[in-house]
Amino acid sequence: MSNTLATSSLITKDSLRILTNLLGFSKAVNREVQDEFGTQKGGNYSSGATINIRKPPRYTIRTGATLSAQGTTEPTIPITLAQAGVDIQFTSAELTHSLTQLQPKLTAAMATIANQIDLDGLTNAKNTVGNCVGTAGTPPSTAAAVLSVQQKLDEMGAPRDSQRNLILAPNANAALIGGLSGLFNSQSVLDKQYKGGLMVDSLGLSIAMDQNVVTHTNGTQPVAGGTVNGASQTGSTINVNTASITGTIPKGSVITFAGVFAVNPQSRVSTGSLMQFVVTADVAAAATSINISPALTPSGQFQNVTASPANTATVTVFGTASAAYTTNMGFHKDAFALACVPMFLPPSGRGVVAAEQESYEGMSLRMIQFYDGTNDRFVSRFDVLYGWATPYPELAVKLAG
Repeated sequence: MSNTLATSSLITKDSLRILTNLLGFSKAVNREVQDEFGTQKGGNYSSGATINIRKPPRYTIRTGATLSAQGTTEPTIPITLAQAGVDIQFTSAELTHSLTQLQPKLTAAMATIANQIDLDGLTNAKNTVGNCVGTAGTPPSTAAAVLSVQQKLDEMGAPRDSQRNLILAPNANAALIGGLSGLFNSQSVLDKQYKGGLMVDSLGLSIAMDQNVVTHTNGTQPVAGGTVNGASQTGSTINVNTASITGTIPKGSVITFAGVFAVNPQSRVSTGSLMQFVVTADVAAAATSINISPALTPSGQFQNVTASPANTATVTVFGTASAAYTTNMGFHKDAFALACVPMFLPPSGRGVVAAEQESYEGMSLRMIQFYDGTNDRFVSRFDVLYGWATPYPELAVKLAG
């Protein structure tokens, strides 16, 4: 039994390292928010639990010598935890041999978990990020397309601290390799792209390909058919004229309001580009309002636009009605947060032979092992408990393809 316990601990540690290495999009985001949940081994968290993480406050500038004290508001972002796992089995003979003989099984199991975490993260990104550049339906293939990501991040005040990333769908990866092959790339860069078939870090961005990049399909609403109902509106719900919403607008769609421009989050100076919002709930034909993110805020500490939309201002949907486009994702590391937290560890007995949990680089993995005496095998379940949030959607931008 002691050998089994030792092997279980090694399997858990090795599996967690494999899982961490197999992450794509998830590898490039902020995973330090685990501290908000606590880091004790064998925590009491469960699927469906919601924890809030804090965002730092913002303040407006004072000019002159006269005191102007401001209140402090610390917004919070909810993260709802979801449980995912893979269950496999080892024979007694396998557990008595070298751990390397188990690695093909472990790698396949961890790849399945990593794929689900990445897919959930990129789906969350598609549904929470409003900034969008590129041409819907056309894979990006030029330096200008990549630099438009950088421009948008600059306009939104993203730090230039070598933590900007670009995650590409397979078709965008292929198009960019071909499109940028004739530029002034170093021989080493060209060699890596030629041999690996993958875009490498270029134009100030850490670039990777992820097969889980999500495709968004627009609804039937005409691109510029909607109009605002009432002036001076603010917040996360904007009233629209019912007669102007003749089609559907799915969650994750990007929209703009005529005359409503984005501002730099620190200086509050207009960027010269219309503020883009993401639709946070499906909109049906003849709807009276549209739910959006971020909240439209024309003044104060969290100002993000130059003004509220005027009455009857045009609502424009990015892309083409009923058409699909991939949502390649450019972002600063802090735009997204992935929390992966410890889980409850059951005691030995009642069939449980071993229960192990390991944490590594912001990820936690639990393995529980049961013994099947009839077939002389150990059945192992691997579980992760994780949640996604977008604390700073302004630090991310979709590159449509």
